[in-house]
Amino acid sequence: MVADKELGPFFIVFIVFHVIVPFSSVNTLDNGLALTPPMGWMAWERFRCNIDCKNDPENCVSEKLFIQMADRIAEDGYKEAGYQYVCIDDCWSSPNRTIVGDLQPDPERFPNGIKYLADYVSKKDIIRLDYGKFTCERYPGSIDYIQQDMELFADWGVDYLKMDGCFADPLTFDEGYPSVTKALNESGRHIVFSCSWPAYQVWGGMKPNYQLIAKNCNLWRNYNDIQDSWYSLLRIFDWFGDHQHEMRDAHGPGHWNDPDQLLIGDFSLSYEQSKAQFAIWAILAA
Repeated sequence: MVADKELGPFFIVFIVFHVIVPFSSVNTLDNGLALTPPMGWMAWERFRCNIDCKNDPENCVSEKLFIQMADRIAEDGYKEAGYQYVCIDDCWSSPNRTIVGDLQPDPERFPNGIKYLADYVSKKDIIRLDYGKFTCERYPGSIDYIQQDMELFADWGVDYLKMDGCFADPLTFDEGYPSVTKALNESGRHIVFSCSWPAYQVWGGMKPNYQLIAKNCNLWRNYNDIQDSWYSLLRIFDWFGDHQHEMRDAHGPGHWNDPDQLLIGDFSLSYEQSKAQFAIWAILAA
C-alpha cells in the first residue's frame, strides 16, 4: 500500500549493502522480500496521467515530482515510519520503444533517465508496467517483451515493480504472470513484485487461485481501483469483508493482499474518514 500524501530535497544519502545470493531458476518468486507489507508513496491517485509539464510543471508526472517526493520521505520522518518506496505509476514512458525494443522514459519529462532517478532515491523507486499490449493509459505494454523488460528494470536499479493487466485476457493470467515471475528470478536483481492478477479475474467473474498467486507475487490487487471518495472506500471495505474467507490463508510474510492506495492527503476524505481508512488497511495487513 502507499500513502497518497504530498511529500519535496534529499540531503540524506542512503547506502544499502546487499548480501549476494545466487538466484535460482525456480518458477515461483524467489526474492525473500516484502516480509512486511511494503509501504511508500505513489503518484497515481493525486497526479493521475498529467503529462502537461509546460502548463502545469508542479503537478505533472516528471523526474522533478519524484525527486521532490523522495526528499520529503527522507526529511519528514516517513522513512523512519517504514515508508520505503517512491512509486511511479503509468505515463512515465515514451509512447515508443527504442529500435532494439527497449522501453524508454519520456525524454522531456525524465531527461536523465530512470536509472538516474533510481540512484537518486536509492531504495525508493517503482516502475509500473502492464502485462498487456498497452498500459491502461495506452503506453507500451510488456506482453511480447517480458524477459527484455525485466532485465532492463534490473539494469536500471528498480526495486519494486507493479504489473497491471489492462488490454490482456484474464484467462491467460495463471500462466502469464508466472512467466514474469520467472523472468524476475532470472534478472539478477531482487525486485518486489506487485501484480493485478486477481483483480482482473474478479472483474471477469473468475475465482482467483490465491495460493498460486501467493507463490508468484509479493502482493496483489484484489478488487476495483480505489477512487478519491468515501463511497469508493466503502465498496472496498464491503468487498474485503465479504471475501476474507477466500484469500486470508494466502497472505503472510512475502505475499500480501492489496486493497489499493491510501487516500490520505488527497482531496476528498475528512480527517475522521482518513483515520478510518488507515485503521482498516492496518487490520487487513495491507
